[in-house]
Amino acid sequence: MKWPVQLVAGAILFGVFLVAAIVSLGWTPHDVTDLNIAAKLSPSGDGYLLGTDHLGRDMLSMLMAGARTSIAVALVAVGIGIVLGVPLGLSAAANRGGLLDEIIMRGNDLVFAFPSLVIAILITAVFGPSALNAIIAIGIFNIPVFARVSRGAALTIWPREFIMAARVAGKGRALISAEHILPNIANLLVVQGTIQFSMGILAEAGLSYVGLGAQPPTPSWGRMLADAQTFFYAYPRLAILPGLCIVMTVLGLNLMGDGLRDLLDPRLRRAMK
Repeated sequence: MKWPVQLVAGAILFGVFLVAAIVSLGWTPHDVTDLNIAAKLSPSGDGYLLGTDHLGRDMLSMLMAGARTSIAVALVAVGIGIVLGVPLGLSAAANRGGLLDEIIMRGNDLVFAFPSLVIAILITAVFGPSALNAIIAIGIFNIPVFARVSRGAALTIWPREFIMAARVAGKGRALISAEHILPNIANLLVVQGTIQFSMGILAEAGLSYVGLGAQPPTPSWGRMLADAQTFFYAYPRLAILPGLCIVMTVLGLNLMGDGLRDLLDPRLRRAMK
């Protein structure tokens, strides 16, 4: 099998940050909670490969731990969207035109009317800002995305002959959805999952930037950008480094999504041969 170039490139690019996030669970060059005011804003060297920030924290350690935060938040949020959104979409497709379909789709429209930032503001107004509330906000926004994608894909499967045969055999809608519909739309959900994963990282960075995501001392790329804006003209690396991490991670995931689409789509797979 010929692997798409963009899939390989995206996997390598994202893999670098994923490995950094996993390694940061047990080791970073310096403790991210250590403040070395005497060495603040130091350039590369003196035991700090990428220098220090305005509080004397090691930038490399902060970037590694920030990768852990961003990837974990986005991953859990996408998981919430899949676990809750896909069953809703399959249920709506199985009851197309019925009351349940209308309720689910109008509920989706209602959630889409409130962007994740607005949802996060509402949640933090009640419970306070935190990484958990960022996960909930991004996860809620992912639910209608996966519901719509799974419903649209399932509607193209329901009229097929093997589905009719399953219905004649006495299988109910729920069993057909689980045994026949879901396996046939899994490739589309995988591609959509990588796209939502990249958007989740952007959303987490945005929420942390405005103070609604992970709170200090938990490192976050968005928080690092917010802290660096005051020093941007004098010390641009403080903003450039976390900004590059966000861009490269999202780029890697988008390339993976394009590659997976080419790999899993039978029509595109035949064209590559």
